[in-house]
Amino acid sequence: MHRIFVLTIVAVFVWNTSQAQNISGGGATFPYPVYSKWATAYKQKTGVGLNYQAIGSGGGIKQIKSKTVTFGASDMPLTPEELNGSGLLQFPMIMGGVVLVVNLKGIGPGEITFDGPTLADVYLGGITKWNDPKIKALNATVNLPDKAIAVVYRSDGSGTSFLFTDYLSKVSPAWKDKVGVNTSVSWPVGLGAKGNAGVANQARQTDGAIGFVEYAYAKQNKMTYTKIINADGVPVAPSLETFRAAAEHADWSQSASFYVLLTNQPGADSWPITGASFILLHQKADKPAAVLAALKFFDWAYQHGAEIAEELDYVPVPGSVAKLVEKSWKEIKDGSGKSIW
Repeated sequence: MHRIFVLTIVAVFVWNTSQAQNISGGGATFPYPVYSKWATAYKQKTGVGLNYQAIGSGGGIKQIKSKTVTFGASDMPLTPEELNGSGLLQFPMIMGGVVLVVNLKGIGPGEITFDGPTLADVYLGGITKWNDPKIKALNATVNLPDKAIAVVYRSDGSGTSFLFTDYLSKVSPAWKDKVGVNTSVSWPVGLGAKGNAGVANQARQTDGAIGFVEYAYAKQNKMTYTKIINADGVPVAPSLETFRAAAEHADWSQSASFYVLLTNQPGADSWPITGASFILLHQKADKPAAVLAALKFFDWAYQHGAEIAEELDYVPVPGSVAKLVEKSWKEIKDGSGKSIW
């Protein structure tokens, strides 16, 4: 069964003034675990609640464009042209890694290694067995079974899919030519599941499965992840350190509208499928109080949410970047043209 996870923390009443401003958002499932923890801590601190629908990046983009939520969340950054055309502003909120998980009896975390071209060939349907010579060549000491590979992919519009397909397109000309990059693609083979949680559950329940999920979902479900050979030719395991190593190559100050992709970054310690998750807001706020409440939550997360993020193996946005982001919030105006921040 497909599941949509909805984080609902109801705003409390401030009896001596007025009801606290509730915050509504929707989109990427990639950052859901950390947004959930932040929301709980923020409610305890301020009494302000967050209703966040983890419906996928595609859904988040659609919802903010239709103004059904205060903010949208997407792991696929929109180009400056797309943002201007829709009257939107975007900024990075958190960074993390997409990992490959497998379900093979007797195989533990980090015991199987892939390189980009081989992984692309699996998702293209060219490699169908776990003991295929190409996989065996990368895992000479592993006893790989003569078992069919059950490919699992995201069935919904997904920033996680965007990051994964962006990586595959950078390492495999065949993938770039036949499938390409997007939040939704025509997957050549496999089983579809909705959300990071759906892919994790499908992979966990399917013998011989391989799937891609945000790292927090792999950890929460105690799943077996793979190593990947990165752009420097080094096999690396997913971790806060390898995500951070990839993120360090980002130059946010020189990137228009914070449009940055962190896949296949150089560096011996870099995890190759690293990405940022972005917040989308309208530059003209129809409901200034609601937008201001959201900005106060994001400001709190930048200032006080790093420890929570790192506990879940996300990379917090550096303080220097947070300052650039908050400067960009001055562009958000109310109906009279006055900045709300």
